[in-house]
Amino acid sequence: MYKHPLINRDKMTPQEALDILIEGNNRFMNNYVVNKDMQTLVQIIKERQHPFASFLSCSDSRAPVELLFDQALGDIFSVRLVGAIASDKAIGSLEFSSKYLDSKLIVVMGHTGCGGVKAACDDFKDGHIGEIINMIKPSIRHEKTITNPEDRTSKNPEYVEKINELNVRYQIDTIIRLSDIVAEMLEKHQIGIIGGMYDLNTGKVNFFEDTFVS
Repeated sequence: MYKHPLINRDKMTPQEALDILIEGNNRFMNNYVVNKDMQTLVQIIKERQHPFASFLSCSDSRAPVELLFDQALGDIFSVRLVGAIASDKAIGSLEFSSKYLDSKLIVVMGHTGCGGVKAACDDFKDGHIGEIINMIKPSIRHEKTITNPEDRTSKNPEYVEKINELNVRYQIDTIIRLSDIVAEMLEKHQIGIIGGMYDLNTGKVNFFEDTFVS
């Protein structure tokens, strides 16, 4: 039976939090999930939440964080926006979870074939979607390997995935650059941050180890 790991969360390290996520994703990939007594969990966490990890991820309906990592109620503080963009409100939410809920790890997670990234590649404009696109465009400016303008669209899967990865890295940089709270907690080794990409074809989350700061 699943036991909600409230005990020892105060002493959990960012690496331990990451290890739990990796193990959970492996269970998800192998179609083996731990049985969870949800009604017991409701009672355990009704007075207090203490998520061990915080996510900034895409709103895509195919990438629900708790399911991908086989986690339960109260485990994940989830901030979801198209393109996993680090807007001011998203950063504020991550600051809250890190400083006041004692979450140990921030994960910025994109996913393959992201519609928001594709829209940015095509300079899509419609309604408030443009506000999202503007926060992905810096990643497009940073991409230098594909020089043919005709290849720099959503019709080129290789280009889309390059922008996808660059976007995750850019959003991590944005969080650290704009949040004094996150930057200070990282400097004091109180939290960690890492990027990753969920593969819609396999169910696997590939973490970018070179982005791991703790």
